[in-house]
Amino acid sequence: MLARFVTVSLAGCALVALSAQTPSRRPSVVAPKAWKAPRTPDGVPDLQGLWTNVTITPLQRPANLATKPFFTETEAQSYEKETVARNNADVRVAADQDVGKAYNDFWWDRGNQVVPTLRTSLIIDPEDGHVPALSDYGKQVQAERANQRRLRGAADGPESRSLAERCIVWPTGGPPMMPSFYNNNYQFVQGPGYVAIYIEMIHDVRIIPTDGRAHLPPTVRLWMGDPVGHWEGETLVVETTNFTNDSPFNGSSKDMKLVEKFTRVNKDVLMYEFTVNDPAFVRPWTAQIPMSSIEGPLYEYACNEGNYAMEGMLAGARLEEKKQ
Repeated sequence: MLARFVTVSLAGCALVALSAQTPSRRPSVVAPKAWKAPRTPDGVPDLQGLWTNVTITPLQRPANLATKPFFTETEAQSYEKETVARNNADVRVAADQDVGKAYNDFWWDRGNQVVPTLRTSLIIDPEDGHVPALSDYGKQVQAERANQRRLRGAADGPESRSLAERCIVWPTGGPPMMPSFYNNNYQFVQGPGYVAIYIEMIHDVRIIPTDGRAHLPPTVRLWMGDPVGHWEGETLVVETTNFTNDSPFNGSSKDMKLVEKFTRVNKDVLMYEFTVNDPAFVRPWTAQIPMSSIEGPLYEYACNEGNYAMEGMLAGARLEEKKQ
C-alpha cells in the first residue's frame, strides 16, 4: 500500500491519516564495498531517519516450513502471494465474517513481503525458529498472571483490560519492537549522549542514553523497561531491564534482560536484532528484523482521544452480570 493510514484499532482508537510509504522492492541487506555509515557531529554512526519493520514473515517458523530456514526467491514470491490473499479482509466466505472482518482491507497494512534476508521466521536462534519452552519459573509466572486475571475479572475496570486497549503500550513499540498489522514506522533522532526512537503506534518515544550511566534501581519498574545504550563500532547496543509483570513479551517475566542491536547496513537498511535473556525460558533466543528506509512525514497517532471502546466493554460486562 502506498498510502498508509493510522486506523481505529481493535481497542477503539481514533482515525488519523498517515503518508509514510511501504517499500515496493526487496531491499538489499548487503553492505556496499567500503561503505560506512555516515556520522553525526559527535562522531557516532548516524541512524537518523524514518524506518519501517513491516513484514509478513512470522516471528516463529510455520509448521510446513519446519526444516527450511530460508526461502528461495521463487518460494518467497509464492508465499507472499498466498499470504496476502489469505489476509485479504475484503474476502467474505460466510455472512458472519462481516463482524469478524469488520475492517476493509484498505485499513490494514501488514505488508506484502517477507524479510529481505528471505528467512522463514524472524527468530534466527534457536535454529528451529521457535520461542524456547518455558522454564519452571516461567510456568509459575504464567500461572500467577492467569490467576490475577481471574481474580480481577475480565472487565472489572479499565485496569483489567490490556495495556494495548488502554492505549499505553503496543507490541510495535515493545521493546522489542515487533511488526504489527499497521503503523510499523519509527523515527530515529540522535543527539550527544542520546538516541530517541519515536514509535508511530500510540506515539511512544524511547529515550536511550548512551553516556555510560547505570540502570535504574531494581525497585523502579517501567512498562517499556529501562534502556541503557552504548556503541560497539558500527552498532548501537541497547540493554533494557526493569520491566513490569504487566507488559510480557511472548511469556517473558519482569526479569527479562533484552539486548537490542541496531546496525546501518547500507543507506536503505537498518538491521535490527534482539536477544531475550530471561529465566522464564529454558534458554536465550534471538530474532532479526531488517528495517527499511521510508519517506515521511509521520502523523501523530490518536489513541485515547475519542476512544469509546473502553466504556462500551465495561458497560457490556455490567449488562452480562445482570443476566446471571
